[in-house]
Amino acid sequence: MALSLKARKRLSLLILLIGLPVYIVACVSLVNWAWPDPQARPPLGAELAIYVGLGVLWAFPLKWVFKGVGQGD
Repeated sequence: MALSLKARKRLSLLILLIGLPVYIVACVSLVNWAWPDPQARPPLGAELAIYVGLGVLWAFPLKWVFKGVGQGD
C-alpha cells in the first residue's frame, strides 16, 4: 500500500527531526565504543570513511519515503 504525499511528507519530517539525530548519536557512540582509547583512534582517513559510509547508509532503506516529497501532486 502506497502512502499519500501528505503522509510521506509528515513521515520524512519525523525521520529528519527525530530519527536522524538519534542515528547520528548512535553512530558516534559506535565509533567511540570501537576505539575507547583516544590515543588509539583510527587514522583520520579511516575515520572519515567510516562516518561517510554510515552517513550514506541511513538513506538507502528510507529512499522510498523521500522519493517525490519535494514535488507537487
